[in-house]
Amino acid sequence: MTLAPETTDLKVQLQLDGDWFAVCDLTRLLPGRGVAALLPDGRQAALFRDRAGNLYAVDNRDPFGGAAVLSRGLTGTHQGRPFVASPLLKQRFDLETGQCLDDESVRIATYEVRAA
Repeated sequence: MTLAPETTDLKVQLQLDGDWFAVCDLTRLLPGRGVAALLPDGRQAALFRDRAGNLYAVDNRDPFGGAAVLSRGLTGTHQGRPFVASPLLKQRFDLETGQCLDDESVRIATYEVRAA
């Protein structure tokens, strides 16, 4: 069986300083896979789409290892909350709040995200 590729003109946008910034086509986000995006100020965001179609955007930098790798992390849920686990030391970060689930003193930035 062959699946037809999803076609849409929708763009994934992040809210930065009150304005919406287009980062990529919605079709670039596959459920369970992350995408890294370079932001205008030089930071990176990690973008995710879950199987229900919900979009998430967090800082791509792992605060424990210092590398920009969260977009390559594994996604899952813990007590109904979506998370990404860092590919380095496996700390889990809530995709909605940025809170580290393994160390409450650590939080990463989150971004408001939409498809438009």
